[in-house]
Amino acid sequence: MNNRKGVIAIDGHSSCGKSTVAKDLAKELGYVYIDTGAMYRAVTLFAMQNGFISENGINESALKAVLNDLNITFKYQAEEKLNETFLNGLSVENEIRGLRVSNNVSAVSTIAFVRHRMVELQQAMGKEGGIVMDGRDIGTVVFPDADLKLFMTASPEIRAQRRYDELKDKDPSDTSIALDSILENVKHRDHVDSTRKESPLKQAEDAVLLDNSHMNKTEQMDWIMNVLKERNLA
Repeated sequence: MNNRKGVIAIDGHSSCGKSTVAKDLAKELGYVYIDTGAMYRAVTLFAMQNGFISENGINESALKAVLNDLNITFKYQAEEKLNETFLNGLSVENEIRGLRVSNNVSAVSTIAFVRHRMVELQQAMGKEGGIVMDGRDIGTVVFPDADLKLFMTASPEIRAQRRYDELKDKDPSDTSIALDSILENVKHRDHVDSTRKESPLKQAEDAVLLDNSHMNKTEQMDWIMNVLKERNLA
């Protein structure tokens, strides 16, 4: 493998498996994995916990006043093979993956000062290279000079089914989990992410498109590793 450690940016639609691919790729290359989606989810959870989100919208001034005090970190738990997200020292991995956070995260992530702060943190994390980072604007905003940019997608129906299966695996007894609601959430997030004013989701001109609608994890990894070898990055 090439000794040079680069920066790999993975963007794409919600629930298309970006995080899983990024984690596996980072492990394969010996790189650090940074889950930017979890960062926005952690901010959303914090806003919900502190009453900054209500039926009237988001109290942006209150959130802005404390945003710089938020400490978001990651830790890989080897025994569970889990990349765990911590908010101010407390594990929030399970809480940030729930549907309530999913329903609010797109709105929080459209706020300019939130995105600016998260981009600052992400760029600092990746300054030395040797990272795999996934999100919505990594190749276009955070690391426009990334060594490899991937743009992942799959059909909304397939993404909703994957998300449904994931939630059911975590809690089979939860009767509130409905495929129709998840599909509606996926389509809504696609619309919000791609039409927001601040750093909208779009494929970078030099990104490689990966439609994984009909690919399994092994096929995806083989495909990506071939691209990396072509670029002398693996």
